[in-house]
Amino acid sequence: MDDQSHKLRFFITSPHTCNYLDDREATSVFADPYFPKDKELYSRLVTNGFRRSGEHLYKPHCSNCSECIPVRIPVNEFKMRRNQKRTWKLNQDLDIGRIKATFIEEHFQLYTRYQTKRHPNGGMDDSNRDDYIEFLLASWSDSYLYEFRLNSQLLAVSVVDELDHAYSAIYTFFDPNMQKRSLGKFAILTLIEESKLAGYSSLYLGYWISSCDKMKYKVDYRPIECLIDEKWKKFNTLSLNDFAVE
Repeated sequence: MDDQSHKLRFFITSPHTCNYLDDREATSVFADPYFPKDKELYSRLVTNGFRRSGEHLYKPHCSNCSECIPVRIPVNEFKMRRNQKRTWKLNQDLDIGRIKATFIEEHFQLYTRYQTKRHPNGGMDDSNRDDYIEFLLASWSDSYLYEFRLNSQLLAVSVVDELDHAYSAIYTFFDPNMQKRSLGKFAILTLIEESKLAGYSSLYLGYWISSCDKMKYKVDYRPIECLIDEKWKKFNTLSLNDFAVE
């Protein structure tokens, strides 16, 4: 990293309950929240396995577990599988728009319905407006909201950060009553196409966790690249056997 990023301090959290694996404790490394951030620094950190949550940049740093694997899609090599082609075709009646990330009440109401139906008792189903803002938005990032609408009705929103070499998909939420549309899948397929149009080579998806059902979907997009031993390695198929997990 450059001279500026070498001045950046990092902090390790105390152990806390893992958000993904119920029987585990987790620790994270956080970048100094008071250090000024820009797209170049953010891009370097994401390339090294960091993730944004609200204003904060973090990555897992657990002493007895290494199941959180950073993954990204090499978009120019991606080929849709049969079920992805069906999802893509099914949702061609949707209108897609992109706006700068900001709080919009309509989005928050959809987010609330999504959390209540899809993740009850998950710790986010009782979020208020401040919780929503603190989770998804940041004052320093180049963030956008992709809106997916059917005849003006909002069906899904994807929060996406633009890096200096790629897009990073932060979070997608959607109408829980539209399960047949597979809106989460369609959102990723859309972001793959958007990445290509922007001339980017990758779409970052955060962490793949093989033991967590809600994270397994990420390896349905192939090929997939994983950050292993500080190097990005490509896989056409992926299983936990590919990694040395304690």
